Amino acid sequence: MAKYHLGINFAEILNQMKESEIKSIITEKLGIESLNDMQRAMAEKSSSQELVLLAPTGSGKTLAFAMNLMKNLKEPTGYVQAVIIAPSRELTIQIYNVIRPISGDFKVTCCYGGHKFEDEKNSLEVVPDILVSTPGRLLDHINRGNVELYQTRILIIDEFDKSLELGFSEEMKRIIRRMKNVSRRILTSATQIDSFPEFIPMKNALTINYLQENKTENRLTIFNVHSEEKNKLQALLQLLNNLENGKTIIFLNHRESAERVFAFLESNRLSAVLYHGGLEQNDREKAIAMLNNGSKMILVTTDLGARGLDIEKVKSIIHYHLPVNVETYTHRNGRTARINESGAIYIITSDTEKVPDFIEFDEDFKLDKDAILKIKNDYSALFFSAGKKEKISKGDVVGFLISKGGLNADEIGKIDVFDHHTLVAVRKDLAKATLSKIAKEKIKNKRIRITLA
Repeated sequence: MAKYHLGINFAEILNQMKESEIKSIITEKLGIESLNDMQRAMAEKSSSQELVLLAPTGSGKTLAFAMNLMKNLKEPTGYVQAVIIAPSRELTIQIYNVIRPISGDFKVTCCYGGHKFEDEKNSLEVVPDILVSTPGRLLDHINRGNVELYQTRILIIDEFDKSLELGFSEEMKRIIRRMKNVSRRILTSATQIDSFPEFIPMKNALTINYLQENKTENRLTIFNVHSEEKNKLQALLQLLNNLENGKTIIFLNHRESAERVFAFLESNRLSAVLYHGGLEQNDREKAIAMLNNGSKMILVTTDLGARGLDIEKVKSIIHYHLPVNVETYTHRNGRTARINESGAIYIITSDTEKVPDFIEFDEDFKLDKDAILKIKNDYSALFFSAGKKEKISKGDVVGFLISKGGLNADEIGKIDVFDHHTLVAVRKDLAKATLSKIAKEKIKNKRIRITLA
């Protein structure tokens, strides 16, 4: 295959390449084996100014609009060419992690609440071609004069429906008023969009709808798990003992309940992580990273965890609390059975609850009270108190663990390098011995704190 430089002239490159060559680049950069129908359809749409992309959670929307975006960029001219707005910190990070590897010479910057403001301000001093941000943080940078969007041509609003639901309309209105020269808009949603606010002109938009084509019901089994008590803790514990090994997400309706269930699981020696909006950003990033790298297998979360998170290969979803509406139910379930995978949904119900009409069970789940927990983690996570801003890379970490920790490459799992810290999975049976070898060693001539996460 010819060597193609992604980034500048990306449109011409994509138009000249065969599909097999595009697949090869995407595989090399993102580890994705092939494009799905939706992604190919979006990559082909280069002439329509307004696009609405409807597709389920986990179907690859980010790569779909990223490829379309790259085809429509011009050579860097010193202004922000494209703005991507997403409703959550986690989703902005996910988008950045998809676009950055295929951006070539285009500069991509990511801004969100919980991120160090000074780091973002410094990053914006060299004007990015693509800016990914949550609404509030972007408006903050605009008001402080850190970024100018007057010449921006492309606007993408990811999970548009969620943005409206979370009350970002006023912030988006104020941002879009600053973008006087937008000629191309892309809105995405995992649910049907019935109308658009007046400040986003989408009257002649082309809708690409993959909601029906990508339905996951045929890959999901929905179980009713009966709790004999109004307090469902014992039913939850028994259910977890009955499940096959695999990543499991437990959904609750309130932060306080999530904290209580998490503490209960820990008291029963079940290894879990906690995720909700009241936690610090670093703790939230750490929780998802540990779930993804296999050092934790159970996530306890509010509905904040139902969208915008890139969580791989979730086997089981547990509704500890009944979802409040069909949208919440759909997005919770969308965490599993993603792109050609199967999954199971477990809904814990008690006699005091009325099950909503939108929930239809496939069968009752019979709890074996003598079952022994099969969910287990094969990895432990090591925490390094340095990251991208300290010039630490994945290659640095691998080399350090091999040379100083005595590990082989196949004993090292997933590595996540954040701005000021790094998490790396190592084989569970080797973690403590490895830590004792490297705890006092220097990495890149720097002594940093290294602990078990």
